[in-house]
Amino acid sequence: MDYPKVKRNVLLNPGPATTTDTVKYAQVVPDICPREKEFGQIMKEMGEDLVKIVHGDLNKYTAVLFTGSGTINIDACVSSLVPAGKKILILNNGAYSARGAEVAQYYHMDHINLKLPITEPIDVAKAEEAIKADPDIAVVYCCHHETGTGILNPIREIGAVAHKYDKTMVVDTTSTYAMIPIDMDKDNLDFIMASAQKGLMSMTGLSYVIGNTAKLEESKDYPTRSYYTNLYMQYDFIKNKGEMHFTPPVQTIYATRQAIKEYWEVGEQAKWERHQSLWEAIYKGLDRLGFQTIIPREMQSKLVVSVLYPNDPNFDFTTIHDYVYERGFTIYPGKVSDLPTFRLCALGTIVPKDVDDFFVCLEEGLKSMGVQVPVKY
Repeated sequence: MDYPKVKRNVLLNPGPATTTDTVKYAQVVPDICPREKEFGQIMKEMGEDLVKIVHGDLNKYTAVLFTGSGTINIDACVSSLVPAGKKILILNNGAYSARGAEVAQYYHMDHINLKLPITEPIDVAKAEEAIKADPDIAVVYCCHHETGTGILNPIREIGAVAHKYDKTMVVDTTSTYAMIPIDMDKDNLDFIMASAQKGLMSMTGLSYVIGNTAKLEESKDYPTRSYYTNLYMQYDFIKNKGEMHFTPPVQTIYATRQAIKEYWEVGEQAKWERHQSLWEAIYKGLDRLGFQTIIPREMQSKLVVSVLYPNDPNFDFTTIHDYVYERGFTIYPGKVSDLPTFRLCALGTIVPKDVDDFFVCLEEGLKSMGVQVPVKY
C-alpha cells in the first residue's frame, strides 16, 4: 500500500535517528492486545534477531526486552548483575559510563568509580590494575562509544582482561549496536545493551539487553535492588509466558520489526561503511568551514564528532541550531563540561549528500549571524 510521504528531517543528533517512511508506517497496524500469542511470536522472533545481529549463539545468549529509553538498560544491568558482597568496577571516561556509576550510587551498591580522562580511550593497563587490586570486583562495566565526545573504547581488550580474572563483562553499546560490527564471543562480552531508536533506526520506547543466558540465570539469587528493571524477572517472564512482564511499546515493536528487516537487507558491513562515509562527509564539511574538533580522528568512533565553538563573538549555538532546524536539520549541544562544543552524528538513514546539504545550510546560517567563515579560533 502507498502512504503519503512524511516530511524528512536530517537528524545529526546522537539519536533518535532519521527513519525510513516504511519504518514509520509499520506502526500503522490493527489494534492488538500484547498478551496475544501472535504478538508474543513477534517478540520471540525479534529477540532472536537482536542476538543474531551481534553474532550471538542462541544457545548461549538471550535478549531481554524493556519498555524505556537506553538508561533503563543501564539500570537493569547495574542493579541486577552484582552478587551479594561483591562490587562493580565502572571504567568511567565519559557521561554515559558515569551514568552507570550514578545508578550504583542510587542503589547504594558497593562500587568503584574509576575516573579516567574523557578525551582518550580507556587505558587497558589501568583497567587491569584496578581489577587486580580488588578481589571483590565481580563485574566490569564500561561504555563502548561515549557519544558525549565520540571516543571509542577498546572493549575487546578490556573484555579479555575481565575474563582473565573471571569477571563478568558488561558494556553499554547503545550507540554502536547495529552500526559498528560487534561479536559477543570475539569481543569478550557477557552483557550488552541498546535501544531501537539508535543503530536499528527505529522508534523510541524499546530497549534491550543481550546477555549470557547462564550468567543471567545465576543472577536469580543476587540481591533484588529493583522491581521494574530486574533483569532475571523480565527474562523469566518472557521465557515462560512469551510476554514482557509489563505493557510493551506495541507500535515501536512493529516499527522495529520492519527496521530489523531493513537492517538484514542492507547487511552489517555495508551499513557500517555508510556510517563511515557520513563521518567522512562531516569532516569534509568541517574542514572546509575551518572548524576544530576535540578528539583525534584515530580515537573516534566514526559516529559522533564533537566540534569546538569558534572563537567569534557573533557565534551563538541556540541561534545556529534554530536556523538549521527551521530548514530541516538538527544539531545537538556537546556534553563536555569545560569545553563549549556541539555534536554532529553519522547516524540514521541519511547519506553523504544530506551532510553536504547541511553544511551549505550551516555556512549560510553562520554568515547570516555575522560569523567569519572560515571560522577562527
